[in-house]
Parts: sequence; structure tokens; C-alpha cells
Amino acid sequence: MIWLGIDPGLAIIGWAVLEGDDMVSPSLIDYGIIETSKKQSTGERLQEIEDDFNGLFQEFKPHHVAIEMPFFSRQIKAAGGVLQALGVIHLVCYREGKINPIFLHQSSWKAHLVHGKATKNEVAEALQNIFHIESLPIDDSVDAIALTYAAYCGLENQIK
Repeated sequence: MIWLGIDPGLAIIGWAVLEGDDMVSPSLIDYGIIETSKKQSTGERLQEIEDDFNGLFQEFKPHHVAIEMPFFSRQIKAAGGVLQALGVIHLVCYREGKINPIFLHQSSWKAHLVHGKATKNEVAEALQNIFHIESLPIDDSVDAIALTYAAYCGLENQIK
């Protein structure tokens, strides 16, 4: 089974792909980030996100998708853009794979891996141990790997 994990955003989106089944630990297949330029209009950025996710679906053909559910305080100005990007990502998941993603809260997947308030460095260190790799970039792909692993292990938050 192929799992695609997504840490959504409008400017930067982390993604990760794991492969495995119930009998073995998953393998980390690939990971990365998608960046859109602040010089582009929101519509152009959303089109770029859609194109890039179509490409990920074509390349990896995931069976399951896990997405971090964003949390915003009242002062966050970026919420509108992130939620629009999340809508595009959700649409691609359904259109390309008939997949309704699993949504996970950041604190729950962090608690599954390290502890609920873990730093990105702590998360990266845990992932390096799990997947036996020397280093990971400290960017949004680390979060995507971690939340994909948590979903692969069965974590669900019952967010619809």
C-alpha cells in the first residue's frame, strides 16, 4: 500500500510517500516540498498546487492520503490561503484516486511519534531512527513524513 502525506500550505507544502503493509514496517519512498511564489496571484498558486499534486498522484498512485489539519489562532492572516490550498489538495485526492483523506491534528501525530509539543528537530531525529537514515532537511517535508507514518500506524482523529 502506498501512503501520501501532506503538510498543507499556500507558500510551502510538505509531502511524503511511504510504502508498506500490515506485516512489515513501511519504507520511506520519497519526500519533498512544493513552493509557490508570493509574486503570483492566489489563483496561479492554487493552479500550481493542483498541477503538482496531479503529478504526485500520477507518479506514486497512492492508496491512502493523510493530511495535517491546520490550526489557526485568530491572528493568523494566512488562514484563507492555507484553507484554499487544502481544498485544492482534497479535490485532487478525490478526483485522481477517489480517496477521502485522513485528517490529523499536529499535536496527535507528534504525540504518536515523540510528544505533543515536539520540535521539528525532535521529529526529524525520531524519523531518522525509524527509517534508518542519516539526516533529513528541517522543513515541512519532515512533518509530512511524520504524519504519514502516524496514519500508516493507524492514528485517526475522526475529522470529517
